[in-house]
Order: sequence, then structure tokens, then C-alpha cells
Amino acid sequence: MAKNGKKANEMWGGHFSAGPAAIMEKINASIAVDKRLYSQDIAGSIAHAEMLGATGILQPKESAAIIGGLKKILQEIEAGNFPFRTEFEDIHMNIEARLKEMLGDVAGKLHTARSRNDQVATDFKLWVRDALDALDAALQDLQAALLERTGEHAATILPGFTHLQTAQPVTFGHHLLAYVEMLGRDRGRLADARARLNESPLGAAALAGTSFPIDRKATARALGFSAPMANSLDAVSDRDFALESLAMLSILATHLSRFAEEIVLWCSDGFRFITLSDAFTTGSSIMPQKRNPDAAELVRAKAGRTHGALVQLLTVMKGLPLAYSKDMQEDKEPVFAAFDAMQLSVAAMAGMVRDMRVNAEKMLAASLRGYATATDLADWLVRELGLPFRQAHHVTGKIVAAAEKKNCRLDELKLADMQKVEKRITADALAVLSVENSVKSRTSFGGSAPANVKKSVVTARKKYL
Repeated sequence: MAKNGKKANEMWGGHFSAGPAAIMEKINASIAVDKRLYSQDIAGSIAHAEMLGATGILQPKESAAIIGGLKKILQEIEAGNFPFRTEFEDIHMNIEARLKEMLGDVAGKLHTARSRNDQVATDFKLWVRDALDALDAALQDLQAALLERTGEHAATILPGFTHLQTAQPVTFGHHLLAYVEMLGRDRGRLADARARLNESPLGAAALAGTSFPIDRKATARALGFSAPMANSLDAVSDRDFALESLAMLSILATHLSRFAEEIVLWCSDGFRFITLSDAFTTGSSIMPQKRNPDAAELVRAKAGRTHGALVQLLTVMKGLPLAYSKDMQEDKEPVFAAFDAMQLSVAAMAGMVRDMRVNAEKMLAASLRGYATATDLADWLVRELGLPFRQAHHVTGKIVAAAEKKNCRLDELKLADMQKVEKRITADALAVLSVENSVKSRTSFGGSAPANVKKSVVTARKKYL
């Protein structure tokens, strides 16, 4: 018996005669975090037990008893009747301890030809794979929401910005399609990450493999992996799958944050392009007139948590020699947090996209400010008068200055005033100065013409939904 009155942990074997100090138990335990892996841990253990029975390493009745016990433990956990205990450190030992309570010593045979090192790597991969699948479904739903609104607003004129200054008129549908494409790339990175992670660590044991005649291909197949990992050292020490997933999530978080920022701007008094309902806004405790786009602001903020998770895990892994080190116990918390944040953020964005009420009049009015069709005039000068574009740009700049001096829009400026700058300009030039004609003229592939947008919606539905 130790001075602290605790017995050694039975799972550690006979080498330890005393239990850990209280602070050691506290810092060493991970059950508060990794209990989320319970279903993956049980799935991996069932696959391992089936393989042990099929290869004759365990008697069929032993394998069957272990599998039956594991299924009962799964039911207990899902029913909320399982006592997670800190003294058993992690999800693996909690489940094994409960299995021993149920079956006696035969439960200890489950760990034949296996280590917690390959066990946790397998569990974690399975969890990340499940999380990627769930996130992909959520991203597809967000794309569907965007395409619904794109179809409604293929011709709704919106000012396009560069440097947050009015640049050229586009359409609201065209703007939303940009995010459909961003999310498509996010889903592509997700699919790449999933394909690369889909090799099984199970059977690598602690680091060197095992002398038992195990069948790693069988356990890989049972768990939906494409193959076993080829090197036992790599199998237990690899966390590339987590890092790659966090990198993908960080890019996704950036895309969502940019969109959330636009929603915040569009809801503001300076824009009023859209309105969100009570479902996605909050009020002020002191100012009764306020309607705050808090859902969008929180999505914007979640990017910090997700980017931080990537840096956190990179820092944990950067100095670790092969193979496993206890540092790697810190791998799961940032990954769980990042996936939770992004799953919630994607769902919130889909909700806001479907909820937003578009103020087409405000968008059009904003498009009429800022001389957004100046480029159209420069293009007309090139096309009709044969001016080099740089000269056309210079001429148009002078015409814009004349409009500014008269405090009028370009399409309100008199032809005579334009001809003072370039005498060859004719009345035909006035037609290109309307925002409607400007948008319709952008027929190049990927351009903002409403006809293009409508075709793009059809293409995107086939590609992504």
C-alpha cells in the first residue's frame, strides 16, 4: 500500500506497487475528454475480438463472450448508466475495467496483440472519419441553401466591392455563388483528408507489431479502412490525419468568417441589404431598438478557436521522437473543439442564409452610387473608338471627375459634358452606363450576367448536391 493509501492501477501490471499521487492522477487522466470515443473504441475492440477468435488466438467462446460484453457496455453508455472513473485514466481502461467486472479474467484476453497506442490511434481515426462525414453533409446543406437563394436572386443587382469601395455592379446570386465554390473546395479538401486517413493502425501494438498471428487486413475491413498502415512505428505515432483535418477546418473557418463578416455589414445601418429575423438575432439589455446579428458574429469568432486548435496540435507534435509519447494525449481536445465549432458554424450559416430577407431596393440604390459603371464606359471607348485601354481609362477618369464636380451619377451626366473630354463619344455610350446593362454584359465564363448565374446554379446542383 502506498503512503497515499492508493493501490497500484491493476491495468499497469505488477511493476508498480503504489498508486499515483493525487496530482499525478489528475494530470494523467483523460477520461473527461476521450469518453467521446466510446463508440469507436467499442467498435475497434469488437473487430479485434472477432479477429482474435477467427485466427484461433482466442477460443470462439472467449471471443463471443467479450463481444457480447462490449455490446452491453455500449448499451450502458448510450443509456447514461456507465460510471466513467478517473482512476482508470481513459476510455480504453474504463471499458476494459467494466468488461472485467462483467466477465472476469477472460476480459483481459481482449488486449492480446494490442496496445493502447494502436488502440487510441484507431479510435481517434474512426472519430475523425465520422466527424468528416458529418461535416461534409452539413456543408452540402449549406451549399443547397446558398443555391436556393442564388436562384431567387440571379438578377438582383448588388454593388461589387474591392477594398470595400464600390467597384462594379454584380448580382446577389453571383455573390452567393462565390461561397458555393469556396465550400466546394472545402469539401474537396475534406474528401482528400478522409481518403488519406483511411488506413488502420490496429495491430501495430505498442510500436513494433506483435508475434501473434493476427490478421490486420481483417480488422481493417471490419472497421471500413481501405488497408492497414504499412509501418508499425508510423501507425502509433502518426497524427497527420488530425493535423490535416484541422488545416482543412481552418480554411473552412476563414471562409465562414468572411461570409459572416459580410452578413454583419449587410445588416448594418450603412448597408441594410438584408434583414435577419428574431431567430438569428438578439436584442440589447439597454437599447430597445437594437437587433444584433450575433449568430454571424459568433461564427466569425469561431475561426479563432479553430485556427488555434491547428497551432496547438502542431506545437504538441513538433518535437516528438518516434513512437508514442504521453504528449499525444493532448491531441484530441483541440480536434474535438474545432469540429464542434465548425459543425455548429456551418449549421448556423445555413440557417441565416435561409432566414435572411433581401432588400433589393437598397442593393440597387447602393449600386447606383460610386460610379460603378465607369469600367463599362472605358470598355466602350476601347471597343467603339479603338482607344488603347490605358488611354480609355484616363479619359473615363476625367469623365468621372466631371460627374463628381456636378454631384451626379455617370448615367446622369450630359453627353455634351462627356464630349468635352472626348469629342468622339456618341449617345450610344449612354446605354452602357446603366447598372442593369452593365451586369447583363458580363457574359464571360464565370461572369455575373444573370443568364450565367442561372446556368451556374444548374451546374452547381449537379456537381455538389
